[in-house]
Amino acid sequence: MANRFVLNETSYFGSGARSVLKEEIARRGFTKALLVADKDLVGFGIVALVEKELPIPYEVFTDFKANPTVKNVQAGVAAFHKSGADLLIAVGGGSCIDTAKGVGIIAANPEYADVVSLEGVAPTKHKCVPIIALPTTAGTAAEVTINYVITDEVSGRKMVCVDPNDIPILAIVDAELMATMPASLTAATGMDALTHAIEGYITKGAWELSDLLELKAIELISKNLRTATFEGKNMEARENMALAQYVAGMAFSNVGLGCVHSMAHPLGARFDIAHGVANALLLPIVMEFNLPAAKAKYGDIARAMGVNVGGMSEDEAALAAVEAVKKLSLDLKIPQRLRDIGIPEEALEQLSKDAFADVCTGGNPREVSEEILLGLYRKAY
Repeated sequence: MANRFVLNETSYFGSGARSVLKEEIARRGFTKALLVADKDLVGFGIVALVEKELPIPYEVFTDFKANPTVKNVQAGVAAFHKSGADLLIAVGGGSCIDTAKGVGIIAANPEYADVVSLEGVAPTKHKCVPIIALPTTAGTAAEVTINYVITDEVSGRKMVCVDPNDIPILAIVDAELMATMPASLTAATGMDALTHAIEGYITKGAWELSDLLELKAIELISKNLRTATFEGKNMEARENMALAQYVAGMAFSNVGLGCVHSMAHPLGARFDIAHGVANALLLPIVMEFNLPAAKAKYGDIARAMGVNVGGMSEDEAALAAVEAVKKLSLDLKIPQRLRDIGIPEEALEQLSKDAFADVCTGGNPREVSEEILLGLYRKAY
């Protein structure tokens, strides 16, 4: 069996790394860009920091939601064609970069213009329009992954699209673009990155290379997320979180995730819950369920999170990992119950159906059914 590992072509890291835009755009011969940007970041002046570095004409597209929809992507495709651009530049969090990926794929593969046919592993023939991604949150790692998530408004479901043709050609991970993130967003996106790392470490597709990356990501997040959240101007912590989420993304993009994500996706699609909050709330509950299938690896997770497991049994070390995740979530003031974020109890059955059908469910290390997922939702409620 061959283990495939797909990464983006080039990445830059460090505060101020956006300065490479001039050289990279000129070297690659692009003539005009469509800048896909979170509209709030335009107001905060973050997008202007990137605009100052652009050596070519550009237009700005901001017409997408926090959980981008099919219509948002189709609007982006129309804006791209109208602009005459030959480059997409995404400045924002995962929703922004996911929108750019959808736009870039369809612009190069117009037979998928309905967007919904891209769900799962779509056999697109052409690489997407070139994308330069500048993440402004330390969580999704969309700049290095082959995945993107779009909400189908008709079915009310989040579609996970997996396609090596969507990966950005250039990622610029500049912590200065993340420095104005409020504490709540820093916490939620950081827990999203931790979920990626933990699920990627225990998923069925995990292997030696992905394991090395995921454990390092867990270590970096555990050491830096609290500081990045509560001391937002601490650039060392910001840079370490920026690196950690990227490292986690390198691995999970290639080996898959599990039921935390498959359960979080319907919460975003049906109730517009922030993805990081949904993941953080569900992570300890799903970890407890998965413990029998990944007990030895849980001890590794505990160690990576700074727990002294010396003298503990395998069971004790595994439980310590779950408790360390719970404590981090509590320290960050993440909501702990679905009822606390406005989810009605009568919705749990439909959420379970959606989660069971989600592509991430297949990677979970322990087999599940709709009934099991419903029990996990009830426990989270």
